[in-house]
Amino acid sequence: MAVSRCGSRTIPVSLTMASEFGYLTALLMGLAGSVHCLAMCGGLSSALGLGSPASARVSPLKLAAYQLLYNTGRIASYTAAGVMLGALGQGAAGALPGEVAQALGRAISAAFFIALGLYLADWWHGLSAIERIGARAWRRLAPTARRLLPVRGPGQALLFGVLWGWLPCGLVYSALAWSLVAADPVAGGLRMLCFGLGTLPMLLVLGVAGGKFGALLNRPLLRQAMGVAMIALGVVSLLGGMLQPGSHLAPTHASVHVAP
Repeated sequence: MAVSRCGSRTIPVSLTMASEFGYLTALLMGLAGSVHCLAMCGGLSSALGLGSPASARVSPLKLAAYQLLYNTGRIASYTAAGVMLGALGQGAAGALPGEVAQALGRAISAAFFIALGLYLADWWHGLSAIERIGARAWRRLAPTARRLLPVRGPGQALLFGVLWGWLPCGLVYSALAWSLVAADPVAGGLRMLCFGLGTLPMLLVLGVAGGKFGALLNRPLLRQAMGVAMIALGVVSLLGGMLQPGSHLAPTHASVHVAP
């Protein structure tokens, strides 16, 4: 754990050590996980395209603008959840010795990456148990989401997207675990923002082009390739931390001592 000393009084300061690696990883997780979005959210995205106001369906550009509103709301919810999980991780990390917090963070990250890879490849569905827990919360939001349909204007589209962001999803929960071990609310929020941006291209195309494009990409071989990539990332993150104890996948907290 990094410590800066100056004087006799201590002020805790959060230092984000996730840097570009953590954000790039989150972006790639979103891109790779887009094949899961085909099954989970592809139908919803296509339905939103067809259910957009008639004025928006007169041209692909206007339809894309509505899809962007839906997805902006969705990504905003991801970011808010990342801030909350990052703050929760910060509190938990502060209660543990530095080396223990870092090792635990690496283990949690690796476990969720590997579980996500198995989930994407359709080899193991352990993350479905977490989805079932999230489904309980979604049951409270679903009636409100239904009342927003059909969408009649931009504000309604944005609000529906905000609710969409809380739809139970193992892919999202894996990304949230990555935000939890960031142990910093800002870093956690930025990781989820990058993750959401990674999922954006696929869902935008699905919303505008419809389900036929999704059917071309939802191939078992592609899903397995993305799954293997996630598993490899989890193994590398875990082994990299074990072989290089000085490297950190999560931020640590520095104590800055200020003279009275």
